[in-house]
Amino acid sequence: MKFKRLVTGALALAATGLLVTACSNKQKANSTGQVASKQVLNWSYLAELATLDPSKVSDAYSGDIINNSMEGLYRLGKNSKIEPGLATQTEVSDDNLTYTFKLRKDGKWSNGDKVTAHDFVYGWRRTVDQKTASPYAYLYSGVKNADAIVKGEAKPETLGITAKDDHTLVVTLEKPIPYFQLLLGFEPFLPQNQKAVEKFGDEYGTSAKTMVYNGPFVVEGWTGSNLNWKLNKNPNYWDKKKVKLETINFKVNKSTTTSYNLYQSKQLDYTTLSNEQAKQLAKDPAYSALKQARTTYLDFNQTKESFKNLKIRQALSYAVDRQELAKNIVGGGSQPSLGIVSQGLAEYKDQDFAQAAKTTAGVSYDKKKAKELLKEGLAELGQDKLSFTLMSSDDDISKKVAEFIQSQLEENLSDVKVSVQSVPLKTRIARGEKGDFDVQLSGWSADFADPISFLDLFTKDNSYNFGKWENAEYDRLIEASKTTDASDKAKRWDDLVQASKVLSEQQGVAPLYQTNVPQLINVTVKGLIQNSAGATNNWKEVYIIE
Repeated sequence: MKFKRLVTGALALAATGLLVTACSNKQKANSTGQVASKQVLNWSYLAELATLDPSKVSDAYSGDIINNSMEGLYRLGKNSKIEPGLATQTEVSDDNLTYTFKLRKDGKWSNGDKVTAHDFVYGWRRTVDQKTASPYAYLYSGVKNADAIVKGEAKPETLGITAKDDHTLVVTLEKPIPYFQLLLGFEPFLPQNQKAVEKFGDEYGTSAKTMVYNGPFVVEGWTGSNLNWKLNKNPNYWDKKKVKLETINFKVNKSTTTSYNLYQSKQLDYTTLSNEQAKQLAKDPAYSALKQARTTYLDFNQTKESFKNLKIRQALSYAVDRQELAKNIVGGGSQPSLGIVSQGLAEYKDQDFAQAAKTTAGVSYDKKKAKELLKEGLAELGQDKLSFTLMSSDDDISKKVAEFIQSQLEENLSDVKVSVQSVPLKTRIARGEKGDFDVQLSGWSADFADPISFLDLFTKDNSYNFGKWENAEYDRLIEASKTTDASDKAKRWDDLVQASKVLSEQQGVAPLYQTNVPQLINVTVKGLIQNSAGATNNWKEVYIIE
């Protein structure tokens, strides 16, 4: 799951940001306020990393680490504003089809190479190349020749990106892309060091040692499968004077009980919380709830006969009490979904997108309707019962949500039998990509502050459309928003609103809730920036006080 239009310097984003800097009088009293001599941060994650390859990343945790160890044209900084990354100046042509970026001359890779415009050309070409199989290649649609390259109909070398010299990058579009500059700090648009990619081959990005870095930190100790690693300050980073932390230690704790105990014993500076913990700790000075532009949903594998049936999908959706799920199972201020697009992400003429696209279909709780639809759906399939496996990630929160869904479906629909299978996040993603599931508990965090970041996922050929839902009207509306209506804000907005309604009414997926993350962050941690859309954590200027 960033970026609003800019010409030079920094510009405020539409994404909601949370700057964690304030502290209470009680906190101040317990601290000298002086910068600690030891600048080490200890952080907990709920899931393991999947990759460090910017072309292949698809999960939020890996994205967090990549965004703090790599740097693109821009960074997401304080108060949800763009900060200079490698681009010092941007010029946009009058027709919005040509972007010229001037790059700083002191960018450096961790292997000692200079970061140049050629690294962007190489990285972008690699991402759209069919051989790479990047799940995010679709985001390049609209860059000259990108669609043809992704389909294998043109060579990567024809992509509309050129290096005029080492420090001048030119990007050519086929059509104006309203959200183009929102993409440019996102992982798939990062530069890549050709020497490193060719040296490590298929191992590139699969461990800390098979990667090079150009951001504030470098990754150390990640083998590709272990549950702990470090971010160490990058001595080659152009802006290293602003980086105060020497080390960030990461440990995967899938149980919030474990991570909270470690926090209590001062072995961690950060932990997420369960709903029960959040209720007990809401008045703690270290407590906060991060509102995320993230929707958790049920993804139906529609290559299977049972889930091709609209009434079956609708029955399962109507059988889930989202109010109960959001309030009492997930907690932390999480909200029932109004649709696939999260609330607060985007608005037009003072109307929030989620409210504009709201329907009763697709997100409502109605036991009677669920039973009727199930009966009709089973009759159409010639079946008496429905049995399937619900796959989820194996962290505590995901498992609790999956178990709640299981109980709701079995209690409200007597002819439904659900088995829950909890697997590591990396495994769930891999199985999702292969279509190796019945129904999965999935989620999406907006990569940038535009509804298309959610809605693009469910077009026919999108790489993240794991359930293979298809709807011609939906695809037509999304295409119109990117082409004929792209420059007309009102028409584009209406296209996206109508598309969201089609997705809900046809139950392409079943949106469940919008996530708020209850968390404890040690009051001695200052300068942390957390954002709802895009990479969650920016540790570049974090420091520890005594």
